[in-house]
Amino acid sequence: MGNSYAGQLKTTRFEEVLHNSIEASLRSSTLVPRPIFSQLYLEAERQLSALEGGSRVDNEEEEEEGEGGVEPNCPPNPYQMLPPPEGCCTMDGFCQAGKDLRLASISSEPIDVPAGFLLVGAKSPSLPDHLLVCAVDKRFLPDDNGHNALLGFSGNCVGCGKKGFCYFTEFSNHINLKLTTQPKKQKHLKYYLVRNAQGTLTKGPLICWKGSEFRGRQTSAGSCSGPLFPSLDSSGPPAASSSEPAPGANPSVPLGAQQAGPASDHPSLITATGPTVFNGKDSPKHQQLVKSKLSAMPRPSALGILSNSGPPKKRHKGWSPESPSATDGGHSQGGGNRAKYESAGMSYMPQVGLVGPASVTFPVVASGEPVSVPDNLLKICKAKPVIFKGKYSHGNFPYLCGNLNDVVVSPLLYTCYQNSQSISRAYEQYGASTIQPISEETQLLLTVYYLVQLAADQVPLMEDLEQIFLRSWRESHLTEIRQYQQAPPQPFPPAPSAVAPVTSAQLPWLAGLAASSCNDSVHIIECTYSLAEGLSEMFRLLIEGKLAKTNYVVIICACRNAAIDSCIAVTGKYQARILSESLLTPAEYQKEVNYELVTGKVDSLGAFFSTLCPEGDIDILLDKFHQESQGHTSSSLTASSVAKSASLDVGGARTCTSYSLEPHHIRPFQLAVAQKLLSHVCSIADSSTQNLDLGSFEKVDFLICIPPSEVTYQQTLFHVWHSGVLLELGLEKEHVTKQRVEQYVLKLDAEAQTRFKSFLQNSFQNPHTLFVLIHDHAHWDLVSSAVHNLYSQSDPSVGLVDRLLNCREVKEAPNIVTLHVTSFPYALQTQHTLISPYNEIHWPASYSNGADLYPENKKYFGLSEFIESTLSGHSLPLLRYDSSFEAMVTALGKRFPRLHSAVIRTFVLVQHYAAAMMAVSGLSQMKNYTSVETLEITQNLINSPKQCPCGRGLMVLLRVPCSPLAAVAYERLAHVRARLALEQHFEIILGNPSSGITVGKHFVKQLKMWQKIEDAEWRPQTYLELEGLPCILIFSGMDPHGESLPRSLRYCDLRLINSSCLVRTALEQELGLAAYFVSNEIPLERGVHGEALESDTEKLSSTDNEDEELGTEGSMSEKRSPVKRERPHSHDSASSPLSSQASSAALCGEPSAQPGGPSQGEQGRTPQPCSPSEESRAPGDKQRLRASQGPAAISRHSPGLAPLPDAALKASPKGIQAPIALSSSQPPSSGPSSSAAVPAAGTLVLQASQCSLTKTGQQPPVVFLPKLVYDMVTSTDSSGLPKAASLLPSHSVMWASSFRPLLSKTMTSTEQSLYYRQWTVPRPSHLDYGNRAEGRVDSFHPRRLLLSGPPQIGKTGAYLQFLSILSRMLIRLTEVDVYDEEEININLREEADWHYLQLSDSWPDLELFKKLSFDYIIHDPKYEDASLICSHQQTRKSEDRGTSRKPEDLYVRRQTARMRLSKYAAYNTYHHCEQCHQYMGFHPRYQLYESTLHAFAFSYSMLGEEIQLHFIIPKSKEHHFVFSQPGGQLESMRLPLVTDKSHEYIKSPTFTPTTGRHEHGLFNLYHAMDGASHLHVLVVKEYEMAIYKKYWPNHIMLVLPSIFNSAGVGAAHFLIKELSYHNLELERNRQEELGIRPQDIWPFIVISDDSCVMWNVVDVDCGGERSREFSWSERNVSLKYIMQHIEASPNITHYALIGMRKWSSKTGSREVHEPFSRCHVHDFVVLNVDLTQNVQYNQNRFLCDDVDFNLRVHSAGLLLCRFNRFSVMKKQIAVGGHRSFHITSKASDTPVAIVPAQYICAPDSKHTFLAAPAQLLLEKFLQHHSHHFFPLSLRNHGHPVLLVDCYLNLGSQISVCYVSSRPHSLNISCSDFMFSGLLLYLCDSFVGASFLKKFHFLKGATLCVICQDRNSLRQTVVRLELEDEWQFRLRDEFQTANAKEDRPLFFLTGRHI
Repeated sequence: MGNSYAGQLKTTRFEEVLHNSIEASLRSSTLVPRPIFSQLYLEAERQLSALEGGSRVDNEEEEEEGEGGVEPNCPPNPYQMLPPPEGCCTMDGFCQAGKDLRLASISSEPIDVPAGFLLVGAKSPSLPDHLLVCAVDKRFLPDDNGHNALLGFSGNCVGCGKKGFCYFTEFSNHINLKLTTQPKKQKHLKYYLVRNAQGTLTKGPLICWKGSEFRGRQTSAGSCSGPLFPSLDSSGPPAASSSEPAPGANPSVPLGAQQAGPASDHPSLITATGPTVFNGKDSPKHQQLVKSKLSAMPRPSALGILSNSGPPKKRHKGWSPESPSATDGGHSQGGGNRAKYESAGMSYMPQVGLVGPASVTFPVVASGEPVSVPDNLLKICKAKPVIFKGKYSHGNFPYLCGNLNDVVVSPLLYTCYQNSQSISRAYEQYGASTIQPISEETQLLLTVYYLVQLAADQVPLMEDLEQIFLRSWRESHLTEIRQYQQAPPQPFPPAPSAVAPVTSAQLPWLAGLAASSCNDSVHIIECTYSLAEGLSEMFRLLIEGKLAKTNYVVIICACRNAAIDSCIAVTGKYQARILSESLLTPAEYQKEVNYELVTGKVDSLGAFFSTLCPEGDIDILLDKFHQESQGHTSSSLTASSVAKSASLDVGGARTCTSYSLEPHHIRPFQLAVAQKLLSHVCSIADSSTQNLDLGSFEKVDFLICIPPSEVTYQQTLFHVWHSGVLLELGLEKEHVTKQRVEQYVLKLDAEAQTRFKSFLQNSFQNPHTLFVLIHDHAHWDLVSSAVHNLYSQSDPSVGLVDRLLNCREVKEAPNIVTLHVTSFPYALQTQHTLISPYNEIHWPASYSNGADLYPENKKYFGLSEFIESTLSGHSLPLLRYDSSFEAMVTALGKRFPRLHSAVIRTFVLVQHYAAAMMAVSGLSQMKNYTSVETLEITQNLINSPKQCPCGRGLMVLLRVPCSPLAAVAYERLAHVRARLALEQHFEIILGNPSSGITVGKHFVKQLKMWQKIEDAEWRPQTYLELEGLPCILIFSGMDPHGESLPRSLRYCDLRLINSSCLVRTALEQELGLAAYFVSNEIPLERGVHGEALESDTEKLSSTDNEDEELGTEGSMSEKRSPVKRERPHSHDSASSPLSSQASSAALCGEPSAQPGGPSQGEQGRTPQPCSPSEESRAPGDKQRLRASQGPAAISRHSPGLAPLPDAALKASPKGIQAPIALSSSQPPSSGPSSSAAVPAAGTLVLQASQCSLTKTGQQPPVVFLPKLVYDMVTSTDSSGLPKAASLLPSHSVMWASSFRPLLSKTMTSTEQSLYYRQWTVPRPSHLDYGNRAEGRVDSFHPRRLLLSGPPQIGKTGAYLQFLSILSRMLIRLTEVDVYDEEEININLREEADWHYLQLSDSWPDLELFKKLSFDYIIHDPKYEDASLICSHQQTRKSEDRGTSRKPEDLYVRRQTARMRLSKYAAYNTYHHCEQCHQYMGFHPRYQLYESTLHAFAFSYSMLGEEIQLHFIIPKSKEHHFVFSQPGGQLESMRLPLVTDKSHEYIKSPTFTPTTGRHEHGLFNLYHAMDGASHLHVLVVKEYEMAIYKKYWPNHIMLVLPSIFNSAGVGAAHFLIKELSYHNLELERNRQEELGIRPQDIWPFIVISDDSCVMWNVVDVDCGGERSREFSWSERNVSLKYIMQHIEASPNITHYALIGMRKWSSKTGSREVHEPFSRCHVHDFVVLNVDLTQNVQYNQNRFLCDDVDFNLRVHSAGLLLCRFNRFSVMKKQIAVGGHRSFHITSKASDTPVAIVPAQYICAPDSKHTFLAAPAQLLLEKFLQHHSHHFFPLSLRNHGHPVLLVDCYLNLGSQISVCYVSSRPHSLNISCSDFMFSGLLLYLCDSFVGASFLKKFHFLKGATLCVICQDRNSLRQTVVRLELEDEWQFRLRDEFQTANAKEDRPLFFLTGRHI
């Protein structure tokens, strides 16, 4: 009856499991079942283990009601109905009282339905058409998922009104169902009945019974678990059995269930023995399921796979929790099964960080009865109970009075409940209005279940509870969430879930039921009226000692109204102590400890210790020893080793080779990070937000802010000093003193403010310096300055970081970039952070997809590697805990309840160290008073100097966070050391953040000797300088401040860290102290890495050593349960394999007895720890050496010379290393028995004389942790991350919601950052609290970066390197490569008849200038490969000008010089500065792209068609143009008058033709023009218009017609000049109407290259006009200066072309001696469009078009003037320009190199055609292969080639002579010349036969005629009568290698007859 779950594997919701548990409790004859919580939530984390054995399948049918003993496999009995009572009605449809029940009859009658009952319709087999109306208690009906119906039945008859039917059988008889089968409510209660709008009762939705149809199969002991059937509404088929996790589907949809792996996967679990009863119930710790090879169910699926340890089928007698069910028996120990919930010590989150104490002692507002706290509570309880307020109506928490000091009250649990009530935003999309939060009753019940399953040594953790609530809530709302995701609502909604799953009436009973199974570890007190009643009851029970075994008391008050009041008191001594201490803020913690020390409370502890010693007081024993040792120069351990080391060095004997201080160098990772930082800074500068103008900075300065730690300060100074960054940044000159370095490092202490002010002042005064403010250790002091203002009497350094680094001046200064550097960035990654996620730089992972990205010779060992060493079969776990120490602390905690545990821990540990020193010194009886770990540390510390010839040793770090306790520890240890005469053996250093390091003179002397330091005053100032010093460093201070430790650090003793304050930052910060670089060359001593060993470690659990384990008492109060041993090498390091290796090697002395010897299995899998150099030693030596590879420890097991225990021998053949088996075969024990076999001090093992430092460099330090922290770090949660990772990230932040997902193992640092940014908010005291624009981009500070990386990995080196490369980049940004080449052909310059001798003239005198002759020779170095132009005087041969270069060499080999940009430079698009924002169009006033397109047409006869150009004119530039009306037709471009004398603007419009240089072209002339108004037009090709428009939105563009898309620069020059002349005509006409003469309109334009970067002027000092003294200097000037000077020239309109020199550093006085020349001008020309109206640029040209144009202008009789004292610098730009033309084959897509010889071919040949303009092919061919056409001309400079009307470059080895055919043109006299060739290029009608007859040619001279087509070629030959003098052959015809559609050019060559 009911929805039985007979053996189902339950994937049900919480409520169903709850009901099942109640069923089971009703049925079970013995104990109550296991708590629901552990069934439901704990095993959701695990997978079922597959155990061997046969599978038993249950009978599919339900067992029958009342037939309890039926065997499961029997068929069901036929049902015999009881005869009805006599005289009753038996008619169908009527009850036995004769009342009608049919729905049709009574649908409109009123029916009385009691509360909690529903009307349902029952089906009778004999009345198929009718429903019978029944009233049924809805608790016995299912919910809409078909689950959670209570077993049994409760119903009323609606006919006769009879109530209280408790059995469905009885009820079915009463309503005359007349059944032939077993009556089942599932079968016969079919429909809900609902009233319609008219009030009539009608048939409603089906009742959703699913329990019987969807049952799994029972998996009995040893069977392979069968599949779990997904519920109807789950998505997809069951996932296949797999060893991979199921895909993480939608979190709110349960996945199909998964099978466990086949049984054969786990052969190791066969020999499972019976479980231990733990506190009267199955310990949940035994329920661990193998996880190594099975997939973990994803969290959100329906609560995971539940273990089948519940009761068997109904009424099977004999089931009890003690009988082992399948999963309970196996003590599975998979290597991957890291302690889950049993990891001890999950402390509550201390919610500190708020102003004032976090533990709210008592509420101010409370009402009701006061509760008196008993006076002697602490005395009796041995701990202060912690009372957590739970649910209570406002103000209902009772007053407490009396002895208030002995209780702690906290609101944390209440807060947790409240948080969990708020539904996460993540689910609001599903319609949060209908999804109810988790009910208060359920919350409380879940809390009880959680507390019930906690082990005796565990502490509740708030995060766990929140996750439980989250999962429960998700599960209970899967249907609704899915409904919102998938389908529209149904017309009949599922049965309303009006009944709360747990009512307040049920709650106390259910809580009591749950708690009844835990042996009273949780005690429930139910009270009727108020919580006060329960609290009083609790105090009474505590005083009476009745709660001695109780850890938690839950007080529930279900009264008065529906609201539940509750509170939970933690009364367990261990838990209460940890929780009450965790509620203290760090400041309160220190205050408390200080108080206990000052008031002498600790004296009782000291007195207790002194009674422990066998000889009475330890101090008496010490004094006795001291007196004995006096008079002996060398007692048991003398200073001989020290003396020896000193003499050895002096005597020149062997010295230690392994020791060297690391030289400063940058590692590949650091360089990579520095470059990442740089690229982030550049991306800030490149963004359009204009937040950083890198172009405006000339240098870098910096300030490093660090926490107030003297050692960190000195360490940072050392780094800065040795990095050379100050010299590199030019901040200091050659010899940097330490005092100078101190200017750049700021310790954030009381004096910081004044220094920071001067830094700000400096940044304000130097706007062109970029200041980088580096905030190192940025997670320290995140207190808001508001808190400081509130509590100004507090420490002045509180909130200092906020006051300085977040002040308005820093935020607003455009030249300060703030870089936060930290290993723990979590607190800076909240919802309110100032740092954009895009500005975070994370240290890169060393491996990415298996590739080593940055090969390094050192391996970093950080937290994850330390954790890995505990898992992976490492022969030496580097993380350990000390169980005997923990046991003693726990015992003393009970004895001294009023002392803080930090005090107790410190005193115990100091006592252990003191005893260990005494033991090593020879007082062997003291071994019993220390732990093996401490003995191992002390022994190695004292013995290490003996192994090094120089006496170097190792460092032990003893971390004592509380400074007063550190001082106590220091005094005590120093005292013991002195009494034992060990002062010369090792130093004890007290490391306090506020003070420097103090080292004894003797050790300073040693350090100076080792480090070869001569300075007499030298003292070590950083811990790094203590390298090799044997010492105990007592490291105090609440937080480490980034101090680095030397490589000689061997032990990191963190047993005293404040384990109660668990937050992620604090924990990782402490563990970061041990972070270390290990040499990559030496393989670490370790077993097989990774998962290979996991299967082997499982096998260990089958060795039958449990009996001996359980039979031995450990010193801890609990017995060592087998589950404790789930890592075979227990990390009680006492039993670590290494200590056993070391000790047995020492004690046995024979290789055969060495437990680490290679057993059969080990040889194949574990590398032997001997390095190659050791192989040659004798076996015995090797044995000792191996022992020395780790610390030599006295083995806890002390096997002496006895053979190995059986367990170890058994384990060996299975491939487990014997020492591991040995170590786990006996429990740790620190009792006297453990030291029985330890030899006396004289025979202590001395390790082989291998220097300890050599070893230390090869292995990271060993870290000792408190057990609580150890478990937290090594256990993992369901995400696979260590539990510690899911802790609150920092004290100063809070979780935004308890409904948050877990961090995932696969998250990158960036994803982790985004997780914290979503799920954490700063507390009010956090400096980011006020920055509330959550996640909005504008809330981020634009110049703030965050660098995070693991501790000690080298972040300081990385950011110093970043400063260097940033400085280099800024210098590089302010520098430019300009061409620096001497003028060519200087020696060929003819001595002219006339020189311009007016040396001091500013402008040329027109009359004098006309007398100058024109210099035809090209002097521009870019034309080094061009043909020399001969003039009439040059009859002598010029020397050979060398062989021609390859075209690609031209660019590579041109010489450049790096120049600093002046303030008058032209810039490309990368330059941003305040001044030119508006000019560039990035100004708010000008919207981007706010410009208009205007067509402008003019006709040109030569082209024979109208030319249509387009102007793009930005709104801001429209004033330069004339329109027909505003926004109308463009009419002309305004031109000024010649007579204008204004200095405010430049008259000449500047045109810059450009292609392929939208980013790199120098079009920003704002600075070059010195801000003067000017008109600048970019001339671009049509296809590039959009990209230029994007980069230069505020520039005027002239867009060439599309036919010029493939044209060269000649076309652009041609159109610029024609447009300008046309515009001049238009302006003359327009202004003539205004009365202005046409000749007064300014006729000049500037045509400038897009690479002109700066302009210079030469200042000449002439001692007199004719004097010989001539001195000159060059300076940089603005283009405005040069243009205004040129435009002011007298008679300027008489000059056709004006230009200037190209700059060269090699310019001599000869070049600038004459101020003006009449010669070629290039690159930057001022062109008179009026005078040159009839001289055109050749629109077809690609190369040398300026030379061609110059020659045409000169031959037209016009003046070209070069101002020799002006020069232009041209920047080398590697992209665009003429380089953008690539000549490729048309045939193939693949680019093939094509040589110039292939550019021409014979007509009609099969030659490959090329995709390039014909003109370009022609020019390139002639440049490289013209000697094919003109063989006589090669190197024959006396006989040049005659060029008519056009200059073409025939290569440097052929000279040419240019003549113009135009009438009246100026030509050289050619009568003297005999030409070696004639080139006629597209000659027009001016060239006639008579013209050519004037010239004389050598015999055999060659002719080349070039025409557009073959037809015109023939016509030209005929017209010019060429055949008279030249001989032609058919085969001498050629064409450019173009296809017909590309219009090739044709050539005809001939020879002179």
